Amino acid sequence: MRYVCSFFSVLLLPILSNPQSIESTKKSDPIATVDGQAITEDDLAPLVQGQLRPLRDQEYQIKKKALDNLISQKVLDAEAKKRGLTADRLLEQEVDSKMPEPTDAEINAVYAVQKDQINRPLEEVKSQLQQNLKRAKIQIARQEYSARLREQAKIAVLLSSPRVQVTFDPKRVKGNPKARVMIVEFSDFQCPYCGQVEATLKSVLAKHEGTVALAFRDMPISQIHPFAQGAAEAARCAGEQGRFWEYHDLLFADQGSLDRSGLIAKAAKLELDPQQFERCISSEKYKPQVQQDNQEGMRAGVSGTPGFFINGVFISGAQPEAAFDKIIEEQLALNTSAKN
Repeated sequence: MRYVCSFFSVLLLPILSNPQSIESTKKSDPIATVDGQAITEDDLAPLVQGQLRPLRDQEYQIKKKALDNLISQKVLDAEAKKRGLTADRLLEQEVDSKMPEPTDAEINAVYAVQKDQINRPLEEVKSQLQQNLKRAKIQIARQEYSARLREQAKIAVLLSSPRVQVTFDPKRVKGNPKARVMIVEFSDFQCPYCGQVEATLKSVLAKHEGTVALAFRDMPISQIHPFAQGAAEAARCAGEQGRFWEYHDLLFADQGSLDRSGLIAKAAKLELDPQQFERCISSEKYKPQVQQDNQEGMRAGVSGTPGFFINGVFISGAQPEAAFDKIIEEQLALNTSAKN
């Protein structure tokens, strides 16, 4: 299940400003010409980046799985060679031969679960169940043995996740703007999943204090959240008075009150200058900047909120803390490897 607030329809538009905000591979060779004017891969990239990102993610997952299997095989082959055995013989000696026969209790438990599907007396299928159960236990034991061998080996995985480098506003960063890991969040103040993930983000930042920072970018989905655009602009108005993050927290804490009176009430709670704040939200001065954030999010491949780029690695939805930690640890490890 995807814990995201999604667009009913998304139109991918070219960005007219800040064309380098989404990093792409520079390719100067023309792929077409119009009246002698060249069109290059670099011209095309902003228009297809969002559609290509899922395909690149899929390619990475396929490569990662294949690489993982290949590493395990290499480690197994090395151990077998060290002992003067084949890999198959090593597994038979260290795993298969040490696997006891399944007990009657185990067989009965399996039969009880599959009884309706089997639809035959236990006596008729007991031998087959015993064989299947033993094969399954051997498979698990082989994986555990392989994992132990990998722990003892010197392995450096250099395959990295596909990245989309997005810029961020230093005024809307929680933590060190030069942190080793930067989480860029595209969010909607009226999206319930965006509110749900807030506790997770606070926990992640506390756990990785000093090494991880969070940058906030707006992606109001006005088709389903009519107050999200105004809330995004109001947060920037609060930022004028140095209270962006405090106002940000109040918006997510009370998502049911994002109309104008609710926005003003939240400003009063923070003791913001009321006249300055109301002039700011009335002027809609930040509307273009909010829309630019929205467009850049779509260009980067974000089709629902919340969406995150962790050092450029995309993660979608209100994911559990472990999902963030996994990518963060990978990025920290890559940074360490690069320094060495």
